[in-house]
Amino acid sequence: MRVLAQGVAGSEPLLNIGIFAIFVVITLVIVVRVSRKARSGASDFYTAGSAFTGPQNGIAISGDYLSAASFLGIAGAIALNGYDGFLYSVGFLVAWLVALLLVAELLRNTGKFTMGDVLAFRMRQRPVRAAAATSTLVVSFFYLLAQMAGAGGLIALLLNVTDKTTQAFVIAIVGVLMIAYVLIGGMRGTTWVQIIKAALLIIGAGVMTLWVLGLHGFNLSALLGDAVSKAGDAGAALLNPGKQYGKTGTSKLDFISLGLALVLGTAGLPHILMRFYTVPTAKEARRSVVWAIWLIGLFYLFTLVLGYGAGALVGPTAIAKAPGGANSAAPLLAYALGGTVLLGIIAAVAFATILAVVAGLTITASASFAHDIYANVIKKGKVSGKDEEVKVARITAVVIGIVAIFGGVLANGQNVAFLVALAFAVAASANLPTILYSLFWKRFNTSGALWSIYGGLVITIVLIIFSPVVSGKAVDATTGKSPSMLQGVDFHWFPLDNPGLVSIPLSFLLGYLGTVLSKEKADANKYAEMEVRALTGVGSEGAVEH
Repeated sequence: MRVLAQGVAGSEPLLNIGIFAIFVVITLVIVVRVSRKARSGASDFYTAGSAFTGPQNGIAISGDYLSAASFLGIAGAIALNGYDGFLYSVGFLVAWLVALLLVAELLRNTGKFTMGDVLAFRMRQRPVRAAAATSTLVVSFFYLLAQMAGAGGLIALLLNVTDKTTQAFVIAIVGVLMIAYVLIGGMRGTTWVQIIKAALLIIGAGVMTLWVLGLHGFNLSALLGDAVSKAGDAGAALLNPGKQYGKTGTSKLDFISLGLALVLGTAGLPHILMRFYTVPTAKEARRSVVWAIWLIGLFYLFTLVLGYGAGALVGPTAIAKAPGGANSAAPLLAYALGGTVLLGIIAAVAFATILAVVAGLTITASASFAHDIYANVIKKGKVSGKDEEVKVARITAVVIGIVAIFGGVLANGQNVAFLVALAFAVAASANLPTILYSLFWKRFNTSGALWSIYGGLVITIVLIIFSPVVSGKAVDATTGKSPSMLQGVDFHWFPLDNPGLVSIPLSFLLGYLGTVLSKEKADANKYAEMEVRALTGVGSEGAVEH
């Protein structure tokens, strides 16, 4: 991957390294300090003893949710595609209403550490826990892969690193830091990293937003007019829908499919669901989601100004030709505004974004394996000593970190956007139908849960593999390469980039069919108990005992 410094003449790698190092040192000191307050046991390692307040958890959720794709990708999408790019922001934000209204409070009341706890409450423990853990690990792995490869690409762009060996070393550093945050601080340390990162990201984006607006007399119309003028003949299309997704019937369907995956996927992302257990009550879980909605909504309003600001001050042509493509819009804008210092700060913020997200993913995946598979499937709930499960979780975190490093090295330079889309599509297809059926459908049983999770998992991955995202897209005239992940081959037969439009309804259907076609009878008493607990919180303390 070429350097952003070639697109941003004057980028100072030493300055960028210095700012990265300061952030890492400060966060590691904080993680070490908060880890001293930690008590032993699974509850403290997985959920920080449910000791965070709603506002603290809301800030951490926004830190967990606003990934590098949100910061770099959406700003670039708006700069190049205008209105259509902003619809990403709308989709990501609206998704939180689903989480708030259907999932947050009910999940907090019925579970303890993981999604598997909710399903196991009234179904056969071992098969549903194994399925839930499998789904969690798959979603987390693809999300991790995208973030790790994104880290390699971003740091390579900003530190003037061109050879693959050095880029692999950078990815390994990210992996080691991620493992350190989780091993030293557990959920408590990870949460504080996410809080710091959220504050940095929102403040950084806010400063750039005010700067851009100030240059245009705090007149949004003037900003939009300059963006249109800078884009030349294609400028008018930036303010109207259809520039990216309105060209053909297939592209319109693709947009609906992507929107469906984004809106429904958030409520099924395991690292987001796990954050609901870090607060003491369902009321605090609701408060945390409200805080997250406000902060995430504010940030996405900033991206509107940053995207059009990059279009006005840098220009879509320069952004498209820059080595990072659309992802270089925010760093290019930072350089145009404040030179190398602001570029270094924004680069450090983007780096902090990646570190916080991968730490959250790692602790979620390790908790799911240790709690669902090791403690409840392998050991059948008979774990000797309260620290044995945590020890397994720590070992799992190291293994996941190593696998993520190797995966990130292999995926480096590839199209990683499809990995994020796959994570959202899998979460919306495999996790959400099962969670909603379990909470709201009295007849739902183990067979339905297994059909829904495994069926959703297989359908989503198969459709992605045979989609244009992996192979078969036409060569781009600007780059001379196909936007597909694999070059020079075409084995796609599924026309849409994102499978959500097909995989999500099919997963709901499989959950229904698996339930009605099986002879297994759901436990009516358990459902009644779960319903009371979900809606009132009565008995929710330690909801799943072993």
